[in-house]
Order: sequence, then C-alpha cells, then structure tokens
Amino acid sequence: MIPYGRQFVDDDDIEAVIGVLKGDWLTQGPSVEAFEQAVADLVDARHAVAFSNGTAALHGAAAAAGLGAGDRVATTPLTFVASANCARYVGADVELVDIDPTTLNIDLDKVPATIDGLVAVHYAGLPVDLRQLAVRPRVIIEDASHALGATTPDGPVGNCAHSDLTTFSFHPVKPITTGEGGLVTTNDDELARNLRRFRTHGIERRTDPPWAYDVVDLGFNYRLSDIQAALGSSQLLKLDRFRSRREELSGRYDERLAALPIELAPAPPSGFVHGRHIYPVRVEARRALFDHLIEAGVRPQVHYVPVHHHTTFDHLVGSWPEADRAYDRLLSLPLHPTLTDGEQDTVIHALEEFFS
Repeated sequence: MIPYGRQFVDDDDIEAVIGVLKGDWLTQGPSVEAFEQAVADLVDARHAVAFSNGTAALHGAAAAAGLGAGDRVATTPLTFVASANCARYVGADVELVDIDPTTLNIDLDKVPATIDGLVAVHYAGLPVDLRQLAVRPRVIIEDASHALGATTPDGPVGNCAHSDLTTFSFHPVKPITTGEGGLVTTNDDELARNLRRFRTHGIERRTDPPWAYDVVDLGFNYRLSDIQAALGSSQLLKLDRFRSRREELSGRYDERLAALPIELAPAPPSGFVHGRHIYPVRVEARRALFDHLIEAGVRPQVHYVPVHHHTTFDHLVGSWPEADRAYDRLLSLPLHPTLTDGEQDTVIHALEEFFS
C-alpha cells in the first residue's frame, strides 16, 4: 500500500540516536538545547523551545502568551482540532473563521477586529500572508505544523515577523520527525521564559541552596527527550532535500493531473515558498475515488474533518460554507520524500483510470 505520508529515517539518524543512548543524558539535556538552537538558527528566531509534541507546543504558546478566560481566539475550521483546542485548554473561547477557497487558509478579511488571539494555520505548508491582516489582535500564534522550510517575503516561517509565537510539529509525517515532538519559536524573551517554565511543571530554579526550586505556575511535563532531539537534529540536515523532493513530486502531480477533472493543490503566491506537507486536491465523487485508490494499492487521506463537525464543538454557532464546500471534495494524495517516481506513477494511473 502506498501511504499518503511516511517518515524517512536513515543510518545517520540511527547513529545520532545511538550516540545519545550511549551517553549520560536520555531526558532533557544538551541534545535538546542543540536541537533548539539549530531550529532557531534555521528560521532566524531568537528563541526556540522544544515540547513533547505539536499539541503541547500549541498549548504552551497559548498559555505563555497569557490567553485565558474571557478571551476570544479565532482559527480556521479546516485544521486538526489541536489548533482550536489550544485556546480551550487555557479557558479561552474559540471562534472559527471561514477559509479562502483559493488558498484553503483562513480568510483574513473575515477575521473579526475584536478578537484577542489568532491561531493562523499554514494549511498543507502554504504560509498565511499575515501582512494582509487588517487589525492585529493582542496575540498571534502561527500553527506551522505543516510549514517547516516554507518562507514568506519576510523570511522563513518561524521568524515571527508578523506573530508572537510559531509552533511546529515533528510527527512522523511532518517535514522532519523526532518520533513525536513539537517546538515553539519566539523573539520575545519573556515569552520564551514562560514557555520553558510551562513545559517543566511551572518550575523556576533557585541558586541557594543549590538543590532549591520553586513551582511558581501550574505547568505541565511537556519536555522533549535527548533521544528525540538527536533524531531531530539529524533530520534537520536533510530538510532542504526533503522539501525539494516534495516540491518535485508536487510539480509532477501538477503536470500529469492537469487534464483530469481535478482541482489541484493551491500554488504559493509570488515571493512565498510552499512547505508541501500534503498535496490536497478537490474532486467530485470523493468517496468513490477514495475506495478506487484503496483497491489500487494507494492510501489517500482527507485533511481535515472540519473542527465544527466534531461533537466536542457542538456549542459553536455559525456557518462556514467555504470550509464545508472544500471538505466535501478534499482528498490528500501521497506526498513524502520516500515516494518514488514509480509509486507516484501508480497513483496517477489509478486517478486516470477512475476518471476515464
């Protein structure tokens, strides 16, 4: 079965992990610090704070920024629920803002001027153009789980040129993997301190006596291990190669599927570089095509069941017609660095066969 996404792990990655296993640190230690610095350098951010997963990173970002009860936080309905849940975790209210059908990203023209926070999701790796936001809310968090390696005219996604914090995920199907893992970047010293305290039980160290510490906030154990960080640092060295291959495969889809009744994945505007995490197309008869691909040995996916379709969000009031219209037709085709040309040809042939 050809999967929609898959990690790439080579001998260099394995050796990096073995090196940690043979060393003195397994939990949070020097490998975590090295990984954080490598990501900060890559995205040109002042601080990078690693977390146990992408959801924890979002939770930490919302908490560190001081979002809480009485605050209104907007995000897109076309995302995984963590992008909305991070506001709920800190007691804030979620408001969904419909998508722009051209980009599949949140429609910034529809973002209320009165919200307190915005979680801007870079869907599929295509950066949201935050320069177009008419009124800046108090807190802007970029959910860049799909977008490590993407760039805007203002530089790499993660440099927080138009945001307070940017979060990343290192799940196996993401641009790089640490197995599970996440990270937050920021240029604000206080936010960085809040993030580090939040991920470690709310602890602040004391210098006298040398064993002393104080728990000053309600925090969590959201730490990344040195084992995971070693894998992440090794993977970062391959990020350019991974993104280049994803771009090449996306270009082949664009060319080979152009004649079929398929709405292809959105292209980046001038001055932007797409992260190419997934290749989402829009088709009619989505379920029939999904079943046909499975029979052909291809495992597609749908990204995502919109937030407001889930029972836990039954309390939300409103309508999001563009998100619903997109969801009814969305299908993510296989796209990952280990996908061969031959495997992609199998996917394309199955699509051609279906539409013939």
